[in-house]
Amino acid sequence: MKRLIISIILISSTLFSNAQNHEHHTTDTDSNPVKKGHYNISKFKQLKEELATPNAYRTASGAPGFAYYQQKADYQMQITLDDKNQRIYGEATVTYYNNSPDPLDYLWVQLDQNIRAKNSLSKKVDGGGPGVGYQPQKFVEEFMGKPFDGGIKLEYLQDTEGNPLHYVVNETMMRIDLPQTLAPKSSTSFKIKWWYNINNYLVTRGRSGYEHFDKDGNNLYIIAQFFPRMAVYNDVEGWQNKQFLGRGEFTLVFGDYDVKITTPADHILEATGVLQNREEVFTKTQIKRYKQAQKSYDKPVIIVTQKEAEKAEKTFSDKTKTWHFKAKMVRDFAFSSSRKFIYDAQAVKLGDRTVMAISLYPKEGNPLWEEYSTKTVVHTLKSYSKRLFDYPYHKAISINAKQQGMEYPMICWNYGRPRPDGSYAERTRTGVIGVIIHEVGHNWFPMVVNSDERQWGWMDEGLNTFTQLLAEEELEKGFPARGYPKDLIEYMTGDQSRIAPIMSQHDVVFDSGKNAYHKPTAGLYMLREFILGHELFDFAFKTYANRWKFKHPSTADFFRTMEDASGTDLDWFWRGWFYTTDVNDIGIKEVKQYIVTDQPTERVKRMAKAYGMTVDQFPKMLHLIDKDSKEFTPEMLLKKNPPKDFKILKDYLDTNFTKEEQNKLKNSKYFYEIVFEKPGGLVMPILVDYVFEDGTREQHNFPAEIWRYNDKEVQKIVASEKKIVKISIDPKKITADVNLNNNEWPKKKVPSKFEKFKNSKKTSK
Repeated sequence: MKRLIISIILISSTLFSNAQNHEHHTTDTDSNPVKKGHYNISKFKQLKEELATPNAYRTASGAPGFAYYQQKADYQMQITLDDKNQRIYGEATVTYYNNSPDPLDYLWVQLDQNIRAKNSLSKKVDGGGPGVGYQPQKFVEEFMGKPFDGGIKLEYLQDTEGNPLHYVVNETMMRIDLPQTLAPKSSTSFKIKWWYNINNYLVTRGRSGYEHFDKDGNNLYIIAQFFPRMAVYNDVEGWQNKQFLGRGEFTLVFGDYDVKITTPADHILEATGVLQNREEVFTKTQIKRYKQAQKSYDKPVIIVTQKEAEKAEKTFSDKTKTWHFKAKMVRDFAFSSSRKFIYDAQAVKLGDRTVMAISLYPKEGNPLWEEYSTKTVVHTLKSYSKRLFDYPYHKAISINAKQQGMEYPMICWNYGRPRPDGSYAERTRTGVIGVIIHEVGHNWFPMVVNSDERQWGWMDEGLNTFTQLLAEEELEKGFPARGYPKDLIEYMTGDQSRIAPIMSQHDVVFDSGKNAYHKPTAGLYMLREFILGHELFDFAFKTYANRWKFKHPSTADFFRTMEDASGTDLDWFWRGWFYTTDVNDIGIKEVKQYIVTDQPTERVKRMAKAYGMTVDQFPKMLHLIDKDSKEFTPEMLLKKNPPKDFKILKDYLDTNFTKEEQNKLKNSKYFYEIVFEKPGGLVMPILVDYVFEDGTREQHNFPAEIWRYNDKEVQKIVASEKKIVKISIDPKKITADVNLNNNEWPKKKVPSKFEKFKNSKKTSK
């Protein structure tokens, strides 16, 4: 019956609309000039202009094409950590493979440590007034003419025969001019020697450096961006040689690493790659404990105890030892070293493989880190592997470093420590868990799904923060995860001059946290929860991750894969949520109640007249009449003859349905027209709840395409067996609707800040 009524309404509306349009155009043609046309301004316009044209490298489906290529860079390095002078010394042989179809006359190399050079560009591009406060060392550097002497000091750059190579250093980038053109499908090698002063990152900030402990005189090193790293050359950007200014992170080439790191003999170290000489750098007791950890799947095993670490931090050995690591198919290399480290590990079963979850932390991190770090690494490996693809490496390491949160292949730095007495707030506990999940999760985005972080921060931060949110929901009910749509409202309604679209280069956004982390996460959450649903979204998201693991995806590859694998046109969503700063505001403008009749209405009479027909000649049908209109009379309710007894309807039912089927049909007694308005610029599905007189409720999702013909308001006819007493839009607050004042019928007034203040005063009294 509901289908019949709605179809009849649509037919009658179309006839009436055609009649009106006929009369209108006749008048318009006679009296008005032709109006000026316009380009396609629909919010549902396809993203043909925004996305790169598909080609042999990257297909229209979002998958790598048959001609897809990527370069490779292998590194053999000897590194020395000078703990007394806080310096890194390095020598490397780099072999670069040109797998592209293009001949190359020069190579670009990243010298990221140059961001800390005395004359660094990064010190000149940032403005602003006085800081809140300055540590003495920082004050001397800033205002007394003695800046930190950072940056790479190159001793030589030469070919493998020892001949010098010509190079030009441009801030954080170095161009190597090749003596001969590097042909496609060929390789070249060069040797480089360098050193630099390691920064105290608590003074100069930065993603790597050392932390000094005044009480015992020790340093804890987190070392990254410590060697000249090859820039990416691909079909999207050519050479990705945009300067490193501090925020836009790293675009890197996959390769194989063979690295030897010499440290003081009393240091404990972990790094990217497989340790080749554990017997030389671990004690027999440590090796025994490590072997136990390799079989411990239920809890961590302490490899270096707190007591042993406290003993080690009191001595400063003049001897050295060398740690040897090898890593296959990684995009970077990092390590952490200190004599203060406690070390624990646990085995994790992923498919038919065992992966080691490892944590290193000073005693200042306990008891918090011993209790939560490795357990959190284990949970992250299981959760992400289930959702994306199995973790491909043999270990995942969490390092406790003050005021840090940074990721590298197999290893990451994570903040969070208890108070000196060992106590900690709940916020500290969840903060530690959250940052560990996030940084370990970066092994998937971008360490394996190797996106261009320098351009598009959201492709690693946003996708990872979203997956982190799901992992946190699995870990603990009510975990304070970040990135829910409701948490974005204040940001999205802020000063538009300080808000950039997600699709902005990472260095130029005002609020990186909201722009690259939270807003992309909220968008993916909405896609999963109500635009696509879990099944379609999860399949598409997993497809993207697997298509592009160990490859270099672009933004278009992500957008296209999500549509291709879900079978859903999402161009309207990408445009609105990623390419604009528009907000979502959907409200209920009006609600009308209707009654049903088979008597000709005034509307029918006008339609008949427009077509030169009498009312008797007009097709027999059922009609809905506004209960508040003048032509409605109480008699038309037909209380003694409900709609099922109408002759038209009865004939139809008797002809098309058996008695048993008729008894199962919905007997709609209440009819409503709901007018939804959209003051906001975004198109979004309408999530609406109907609350009935008996207290029950129904949830409905009208897809975003409901706005395709009218971007301002739409009407929906609702037929119900029960009386509706309340209608709510987005009651769970999952669409980032910025205005709740228009979300309910009957209208519910949201208290102003002043009213809330007055009410709180009354309550306190």
